[in-house]
Amino acid sequence: MFCYQCEQTAKGTGCTVQGVCGKQPEVAALQDLLLYTLMGLSEVAVAGRKVGISDRAVNVFTVKAAFSTLTNVDFDPRRFVDLIHQAATERERLKSRVKAAGGKADWSEGAAVFQPKDALEDLVRQGEQVGIKSYPAASPDILSLKHTVLYGIKGVSAYADHAQILGQEDDSVYAYVHEGLAAIQSNALDLDAWVKMTLGCGQAAFKAMELLDAGNTGKFGHPVPTKVPLGHKKGKAILVSGHDMQDLEALLQQTQGKGIYIYTHGEMLSTHGYPKLKQYKHFYGQFGTAWQKQTKEFADFPGAILMTTNCIQRPAKEYKDNIFTSGMVGWPDIPHIADLNFQPLIDRALELPGFQEDHVDREVTVGFARNAVLAVADKVIQAVKSGALRHIFLVAGCDGAKPGRNYYTEFVEKVPRDCLVLTLACGKYRFFDKSLGDIGGIPRLLDAGQCNDAYSAVQIAVALAKAFNVGVNELPLSLIISWYEQKAVCVLLALLHLGINGIRLGPSLPAFLTPNVLGVLVEKFGIRPIQTADEDLKAILG
Repeated sequence: MFCYQCEQTAKGTGCTVQGVCGKQPEVAALQDLLLYTLMGLSEVAVAGRKVGISDRAVNVFTVKAAFSTLTNVDFDPRRFVDLIHQAATERERLKSRVKAAGGKADWSEGAAVFQPKDALEDLVRQGEQVGIKSYPAASPDILSLKHTVLYGIKGVSAYADHAQILGQEDDSVYAYVHEGLAAIQSNALDLDAWVKMTLGCGQAAFKAMELLDAGNTGKFGHPVPTKVPLGHKKGKAILVSGHDMQDLEALLQQTQGKGIYIYTHGEMLSTHGYPKLKQYKHFYGQFGTAWQKQTKEFADFPGAILMTTNCIQRPAKEYKDNIFTSGMVGWPDIPHIADLNFQPLIDRALELPGFQEDHVDREVTVGFARNAVLAVADKVIQAVKSGALRHIFLVAGCDGAKPGRNYYTEFVEKVPRDCLVLTLACGKYRFFDKSLGDIGGIPRLLDAGQCNDAYSAVQIAVALAKAFNVGVNELPLSLIISWYEQKAVCVLLALLHLGINGIRLGPSLPAFLTPNVLGVLVEKFGIRPIQTADEDLKAILG
């Protein structure tokens, strides 16, 4: 196997024995084979759009299948067998439609005619022949950009899948996913074209985040500032980790009146700010953070645990018997709930002891998405003009277990008192409970939500730039970004597509960027690696 799609990849170069995430070589090969089969399906989808055919079933399946290959999503080899065969079936069905419409029908080799074997072990052998190092490329830099696009597409697919579940779709996103995947198996594009393709991924990513924002706010309302207890209530308990708000809502509905309190973990913290979810009286608070102490947190939790989407580690034996998955998440030997019927999870929670007493350590405030922040934009503008507010830092991105991430805690602690910190995504759990005070009634630490809520942060920046009659890059605003996996890649590409400069990225740079590609990012967009908190604050503030 060879995989270097996440920041924690072995030795900073690539996992070759098994994934640092726990991914086994068998699963890695099946994921590579699924991606290869999706590339063939995408070739046909691109040909279909040329004759006016956009097949919704193919569109939805493509992003769902690509989503399954993200870091920490699906480790169950049996599910990949089904996905690989479904991809080939959808490809052949679409070929018939394209041919009938007068489109291309003469594929003779490569991914567009690939036939998967039936047995799992045979599929693994096929997958070992089509890994990411096998992609055709005239230079290491083109291969680097192909991998960057692939990982960006995985992130786009995650957001697009969540959005379509909530009724929000746009064919331009599906069209880009198919165009990018199809191009990976071609030698037709030169280096400049691949740079454009990479920025095009950023455009698709921004659109996908916009769609997901519309889905979340349309169904659950716009977030409002909300205090969330860090602790627990006496009684039975279920802990929900991940991102999927539809699953959370279904669980809240099904647990009403059953004496079970629902707690959030990781990225789910921000869901407490959504009005429609806040109405459930048994939706209580946040238990635990994210990567830092996850195994201990889950082992200590006296109830059942539901894992949705990713940003969660592979279950350890300490809590494996109490865990269920939903959405795209899957692990061998762990029950998966595919139909939103959470009765098995509820039954397990009722069997477990739950909490024996009330206990609250403290509270944190969430819900500072764009509507909440822009509602006090006049105060922010006045604070900047008066000199009370010198600078705004967006400290955002992924968390992880690799050493060096304490930089983000130290950075926020050392931000001067005349500056605000806007944060989002799971990286905030390095500092989300810090008491930073306020500036003229505006909290100095503003939690904007999940990683996809980078859309909200951009809207805030655009609105402030308009109010000051300057470009976004002229605002007293700096972006300090941490990355871990592929959703972070697509968010970064979205920021570059929007022309945002001067991003500081860490804790280490992606292994899939060659020196030449990194040089382009530095020259054109001013991307730079983080240094120390003191050095970076001095460079930004002087």
